[in-house]
Amino acid sequence: MKKILLIEDDQIVANVYRNKLAVEGYKAEVAPDGESGLKVMRTFKPDLIILDLMLPGISGVDVIKEIRAETDFAKVPVIVFSNTYLTNLIQEAWRAGANKCLSKANCTPKDVIDVVRHSIGDSGAMTPVQPSTFQAEPAMPVELAGGSDAEFQADLRKTFIENLPTTLYALRSGLQTLVKAENEMARLKQVYELYRQVHALNGNAGIAGLAQIAHMASAFEALLKEVYEKPKNINASSIRTIAAAVDFLGLLFDKGTLPDKQEIPVTKILVVDDEAISRRAIVYALEKARLKSVNLEDPEQALQLLAENEFDLVFLDVDMPGMTGYELCAKLRALPHHKKTPVVFVTSLNDFDNRTSSTMAGGNDFIGKPFLFIELTVKALIHVLRARLQSARLHSN
Repeated sequence: MKKILLIEDDQIVANVYRNKLAVEGYKAEVAPDGESGLKVMRTFKPDLIILDLMLPGISGVDVIKEIRAETDFAKVPVIVFSNTYLTNLIQEAWRAGANKCLSKANCTPKDVIDVVRHSIGDSGAMTPVQPSTFQAEPAMPVELAGGSDAEFQADLRKTFIENLPTTLYALRSGLQTLVKAENEMARLKQVYELYRQVHALNGNAGIAGLAQIAHMASAFEALLKEVYEKPKNINASSIRTIAAAVDFLGLLFDKGTLPDKQEIPVTKILVVDDEAISRRAIVYALEKARLKSVNLEDPEQALQLLAENEFDLVFLDVDMPGMTGYELCAKLRALPHHKKTPVVFVTSLNDFDNRTSSTMAGGNDFIGKPFLFIELTVKALIHVLRARLQSARLHSN
């Protein structure tokens, strides 16, 4: 009987995978962090290890290094869960000795089982065994006796959805604490708490097959991680984006849980900025979320393109020669198919008066230069996914 060690700090995710592995005939143990995972590894002697890279305490990358440093486990297959927005972390995991990297946002329990079988040369399920008792049972019980993968996925989704009000309450409470924090240490602590909450949300939404929530949570998790690791970026702009992300997750929890709402939309975004470096930065940030864009430096050409084409989102610089971003926004609002297209101003002129001007010109949002790539990515996802939800609601009425 093949043995699997799962190192995962999220109790719900850990127990779902542990139970699924047991039903498929594997002997599974769970450890809640890297330090205990290494101890269990030495006594349990697994044939394969699955671990989350975003572990508390010892990082997942350091755990991989420790595994590879021990002769008995130097060649044991290691599968890691990660966040596709954290590309540097994934590269570190490969260099440390990971064999396979899976995205928590896009990975179902069935996917994990398929990868496990392939990694240890197991062509089919073995005799089911009882789940391990290394860790306490999850707060969200999951029925696994019998049934197809589709039924199993439906049960996970139902349980996840039932717990969304509690999740949203915790996120909003955490946001309020962050906004009211009086010093940098208090803000940093609360950013970390939000990061761990969203990390759990990402994993839970992924196993429940709720792609849009998982996708949004994945980008949001990456933003919170970067802000936590670089505290100088905890500023008015990033806090506004964090607040907008929590608010939008509430909308997704309410409107984005139906099976027909899980497809990530194909988008067309227009970026208008006379500075080449700024345009490249915005396009790069959009590409992180696989959002396609067209970029122009001339606002007159942009207006012509807007007149001839529909776009899902527009990013505008403010201070451009010939026509300001505010003027371009006012003109695009006169176009029938762009009356409600989301517009985000990207500018170094980030004082209150300019934010007021952006709203008066018809803009929806504002981000100041220099910006975090992942912050702009999160803003783009919020506006694109919200617009699609609103459009779907109008068509259904």
